[in-house]
Amino acid sequence: MKPIRIIVGLGNPGRDYAATRHNVGFMVLDRLAAHFGAEWKLEKAYKAEIAAGPGVLLVKPQTFMNASGESAGPLMRYFKFEPEQVFVVYDDISFPVGTMRLRAGGSAGGHNGMKSLIAHLGTEKFPRLRVGISAPGQKQMVSHVLGKFAPDERPPLDEALLKATAATLTALRDGFDAAANQFNIRKEKKKKEKPQPLEAEQPSEAAPDAEATT
Repeated sequence: MKPIRIIVGLGNPGRDYAATRHNVGFMVLDRLAAHFGAEWKLEKAYKAEIAAGPGVLLVKPQTFMNASGESAGPLMRYFKFEPEQVFVVYDDISFPVGTMRLRAGGSAGGHNGMKSLIAHLGTEKFPRLRVGISAPGQKQMVSHVLGKFAPDERPPLDEALLKATAATLTALRDGFDAAANQFNIRKEKKKKEKPQPLEAEQPSEAAPDAEATT
């Protein structure tokens, strides 16, 4: 995989959205900019706030979530980078708050920001880091992702943002695969259990899959 040259954090612009679940991508990018001592500048031509790190551009699209690709696509093409050199950080309801996971590619999974990225980059094959914001439960999806984290979620969120920043820096320094091997938590293999007698088995109902749209 070629070295990462653009890091895109997904979120919505403006103070009203700054602390919402949908903006964890921006939160990670702000920490990266602080680490590099880089300043954000609005680049209207690319509809984004951009900060320059050592050998990498940090990008926060200002288009609102659903049109995030309108910033990343033109930037990638202008600098003649490949999609695999664009690293995207965004929120994911599939994981609980406090967790994160690196992935080399894949579908949008119902995330509208990622749908836009895939459309404008022209492929699903680009690296990404998903930061957990937990499932909405009984809440409506929009109110969940545009809502703020509960007080008891702040400590695990801060830990996840710290790990996400460290993972991104590792991907820049050592490559994406090295970062994934170091930071992705692998599930422990379950111990094999002895089969139970047929008469002791209980029927179970499979829960239907649910894919949320954000």
